Amino acid sequence: MREIEHTLIPLSDGTRLAARLWLPADAERNPVPAILEYLPYRKRDGTHERDALTHPYLAGHGYACVRVDIRGSGESEGLLTDEYARQEQDDALEVIAWLARQPWCTGAVGMMGISWGGFNALQVAAHQPPALKAIVSICSTDDRYADDVHYMGGARLGGGLGWASFFFRALCHPPDPLLVGEQWRAMWHARLANAPLPLEAWLKHQRRDAYWKHGSICEDYGAVKCPTWLVGGWTDGYTNAIPRMLEHLSCPRKGLIGPWAHAYPHFAKPGPQIGFLQEMLRWWDHWLKGIDTGVMDEPMLRAWMTKTMMPAAHHETLPGHWVEEPCWPPADRKTHRLFLTDDGLATETATLTPRPIVSLQTVGKHAGEWCPFGAGNDQADDQHEDDARSLVFETPPLDRPLALLGAPELAVEITSDKPIAYLVARLCDVHPSGESLRVSYGLLNLAHRDSHETPSPLTVGQRYRVRIKLNDLGFVFPAGHRIRLALSTTYWPLLWPGPEAATVTILGGALDLPLLPERVRATPRPFPEPETAPPEKVTPLGSGAKRIDRLGLELATQGRWHWHIEDDDPTSAIAELGASETIARDAWKVRIETSLRVSCTPEAFLLNASLRAWEGDDEACSRTWDQLIPRDCL
Repeated sequence: MREIEHTLIPLSDGTRLAARLWLPADAERNPVPAILEYLPYRKRDGTHERDALTHPYLAGHGYACVRVDIRGSGESEGLLTDEYARQEQDDALEVIAWLARQPWCTGAVGMMGISWGGFNALQVAAHQPPALKAIVSICSTDDRYADDVHYMGGARLGGGLGWASFFFRALCHPPDPLLVGEQWRAMWHARLANAPLPLEAWLKHQRRDAYWKHGSICEDYGAVKCPTWLVGGWTDGYTNAIPRMLEHLSCPRKGLIGPWAHAYPHFAKPGPQIGFLQEMLRWWDHWLKGIDTGVMDEPMLRAWMTKTMMPAAHHETLPGHWVEEPCWPPADRKTHRLFLTDDGLATETATLTPRPIVSLQTVGKHAGEWCPFGAGNDQADDQHEDDARSLVFETPPLDRPLALLGAPELAVEITSDKPIAYLVARLCDVHPSGESLRVSYGLLNLAHRDSHETPSPLTVGQRYRVRIKLNDLGFVFPAGHRIRLALSTTYWPLLWPGPEAATVTILGGALDLPLLPERVRATPRPFPEPETAPPEKVTPLGSGAKRIDRLGLELATQGRWHWHIEDDDPTSAIAELGASETIARDAWKVRIETSLRVSCTPEAFLLNASLRAWEGDDEACSRTWDQLIPRDCL
């Protein structure tokens, strides 16, 4: 294969988008299908590690791989203003048409990506561009409000502030002067002067309104007609969307859920990793080249059934095995119902004395990140400390293993002494030695009990029946272990606290666990071992800095995080995030510093931010934000 480091794709409004191409050496003589990955992360260095492993490999197997910088990012012209803007999708339609017209392309185009690239693959597919024949969407969602990094169960995710800080800084990255010439400075200054504070918009839209419905394909599943392969991992934050889309899409579709965190399955942790690039080739060969690879003869869903292990904030691998389901949801699925009683979780109804919960604000310190990347200590560890400060119901030791696949659901009757209150439910596997492994969790802002679009405060003292859908899981509880349900009204810092400490009283309820259907199962076809192209050569420079040897480009980032809350005061919550980032080559050097501070009162969020940038020693930009955003049933 050969690589074209930089080329420009013209759009109808005169804007040009920058692209990096990997082509089979003879593609002009023997055209091939194109595979597009479309991101705001600088095609040259922002995703260089995974690009080096992935795109040359696919190109070497007969595809034109194309990494395009979204408008206003990397070396692309224009301005980037927000996630998943309509302009981004319209530009993608023109890019796909341009790819299909190139002499090295057969006219067939696929689209793939993880996270942002997985999102826009779904969003662009919903526009039905004629040349787009199939997509692979990894770690993505169909619902930008209910199942993304911003809100969960109608409550604000504190974990989303890390993404808000990163994206704020990413909006300010310069293009590379070696590729765009002297205009780099004007492009960069325009980005700095026009960069919005993304968290401001996200905090102003606290309900599931038109802002979030845009780009959420669940608004019209029927719009996605091209074949769709949905991929994710149980350790990731986006797994729930895969079973949901398998159920509601009508196009040809497949699902794959492994043990992985937020990364491509050929190098993701926790392992085991798989030969995902070989599996993608089977998918692309079938849909873009018309080769019968047998991929569509296999069951709709393949999922990893995790076996128990000691809880830890990082796992290299998760024990388990693969299972397959011919369709989703399974026609023969059943649930195992457990009732909340004075004696714990029981298979028969029994008395439950009303149980009030008013949690300390620091419950949740062992929650890990909402979206772990698997590279550090970002996963939920031993829950026993959070359990001890929660209302707990548990079973006796199991007399036989219990295998679950799907989403647990909790139905409870409650009262509240405040109009705004939250309820968090954690499902844990308790070892005989006492360790508590979180296997799923869910939460609900009780003001959103009936609707995310039209929430309403609770009437103090009134009895309500609410349902909380926990995250999907594939897990086997072993014999001798206990199933524990832990309930709390707080979950800091994963969940931003409510306006005042609320007491929620549990009056009754039941937990439905999704059983893995018991039937004779064939052994799944084994996945091949991972294969990749050679990795990018990088020289570590110490203190978080590195040099991409091929480019002579030096990158360094230093981050600052501070979270604080008092046990008895939800309005004491403070999150402070900042970073300093340097990009340099020889005499050229730019530095970007951002800060973000979020605090609150019972009535509002307080948002303070700053942006400063330098070219060498000369300051290029200095901006500040100071916003008060009213709370809306939150």
